[in-house]
Amino acid sequence: MTEAVAMRPTDAAALIADMGTRARAAAARLAGTPTADKARALVEAAKAIRTQGEAILAANAGDVARAQANGLSAAMIDRLTLNPARLEGMAAGLEAVAGLPDPVGETIDETRRPNGLILQRVRVPLGVIGIIYESRPNVTADAGALSLMSGNACILRGGSEASASNRAIHAALLDGVRAAGLPDDAIQLVPVTDRAAVGAMLTAQGLIDIIVPRGGKSLVARVQDEARVPVLAHLDGIVHLYIDGAADPAKALPLAVNAKMRRTGVCGATETILIDRAYAAPQPILAALIEAGCEVRGDGAIQALDARVKPASDNDWDCEYLDSIVSVAMVDGIEAAMAHIARHSSHHTDAIVTEDQAKADRFLSAVDSAIVMHNASTQFADGGEFGLGAEIGISTGRMHARGPVALEGLTTYKWLVRGSGQLRP
Repeated sequence: MTEAVAMRPTDAAALIADMGTRARAAAARLAGTPTADKARALVEAAKAIRTQGEAILAANAGDVARAQANGLSAAMIDRLTLNPARLEGMAAGLEAVAGLPDPVGETIDETRRPNGLILQRVRVPLGVIGIIYESRPNVTADAGALSLMSGNACILRGGSEASASNRAIHAALLDGVRAAGLPDDAIQLVPVTDRAAVGAMLTAQGLIDIIVPRGGKSLVARVQDEARVPVLAHLDGIVHLYIDGAADPAKALPLAVNAKMRRTGVCGATETILIDRAYAAPQPILAALIEAGCEVRGDGAIQALDARVKPASDNDWDCEYLDSIVSVAMVDGIEAAMAHIARHSSHHTDAIVTEDQAKADRFLSAVDSAIVMHNASTQFADGGEFGLGAEIGISTGRMHARGPVALEGLTTYKWLVRGSGQLRP
């Protein structure tokens, strides 16, 4: 099927129903597929990505050119762009997932009841996962790999801005799937970019078991508003870095610059820096950020430290910039910092820089976010950096999975009960 400019809702529903039916059949087969076969599919897919690298990069160059012509922001262009290093990272990521322990069939716990019944909780795949994402073509590889290795079939719906890149990467994934003798329908890519297909996925009860959105606030909000199947998502990445009065300046300055500027378009990028009024060297941090090309927006106390700081509005404290912009506020100690975070955090990632272990422990235990850090860049908020191989997303919810969601997060469990003829009185 070729890409459509517009689809009738009935056409979209029929398309997703067909894909979902085929995905369920593939999922039933994958649930019992040996670990070695799943791993082989990913290793072969990694080889295909390397072999087809020039074609993938050419497709991506076309996507980037169209995105630039359409006026996409620099941060979005960065998310979209592939280069040889990122392509190699994608292939290496597939191999890393292939080498991870397979969660399927793992016994979570086992108990023996007084009547002799033996009860086990054992991990099983979720079934069919729908992933809806924007801009980042690497999600095609990551999501496909994690879904397959955890025994799930997936239906991928990428954004129109990365359509050529996604098709090229998907073709390489299918080469790996076929080489391992697994069904093509294990990893499907929605062949149209029409928004009606998204709506059809969100209401595909009985065909899709869970939806994972990866993208901007408007996409995630739509998914959460319209979905009739469970959703695993985070809406915003309003990430804070608190520099305590007991912070070591030799750590605080590079951490602030890295947390904000390493890659501004990722969800773990710091968006607000809070500086304790007792911290000895706040101005060099502002200067280093500005000299690195970051626009700093601050409260009155911060503006007084550097004339180049722009005034922060009330909205800045609730903004995920995903750009070279940061809001900075002066606070009176750790309790004030945590109060600010409680008001404005999206419960994604928040960090403290301090040499006072008691304060660090207080922050780590009291801040209610999926990821809480001490003396580390918030840019480490990433499944690969957590040793998970890759991630399908970072969940800020409290149900099922929280933080980077990788293989284990894509499983559920069932109870196995073994008896010897017990009757319930």
